[in-house]
Amino acid sequence: MSQPARHTLLILRHAKAEAPWGTPDRERGLTERGGAQARWVGELLAARRELLPDGALVSDARRTRATYAWVASRLGEEAPSAYLDERLYDAPVTRVLASINEMPETVSTLVVVAHQPAVQELVLRLASADSAAEAVMEASWDYPTAGLAVLQVPGPWAELDGRDARLTEFLVPPREG
Repeated sequence: MSQPARHTLLILRHAKAEAPWGTPDRERGLTERGGAQARWVGELLAARRELLPDGALVSDARRTRATYAWVASRLGEEAPSAYLDERLYDAPVTRVLASINEMPETVSTLVVVAHQPAVQELVLRLASADSAAEAVMEASWDYPTAGLAVLQVPGPWAELDGRDARLTEFLVPPREG
């Protein structure tokens, strides 16, 4: 039986990015589809009050900042200010986890906006045995742009390490026809 959640962790892959020729990777912005995906995530979080973040840890890459800006625009005044963390760009999963471990306990719901493959690896590393099987399968099969994992964390941020958070949902924006 799982422990009651102390925190909620939202792991969000950035929305669909453009690939302009000659632009450094860190400077890639979002496509029109990416903007729509990010707005969808923001509307989802605004509608589901239990998922409303009070902390935001965001890679300093342009596409992750833009993703969070669109999410925050849908949350309005309730959107937490983004903490831009350069360590999240092109980071191994251990570095992303270390940034989460530094969060103050006053943050109850944290959204992390980062990149593949670290987002997928992190979710699979943290998912405990009592996670929702369908969510684990979906996250392991494909982690598309603007994919959002919802994890319930029973302990302090500083102790989060591996197999100690319950993955309850894996949400993705509707695919355009």
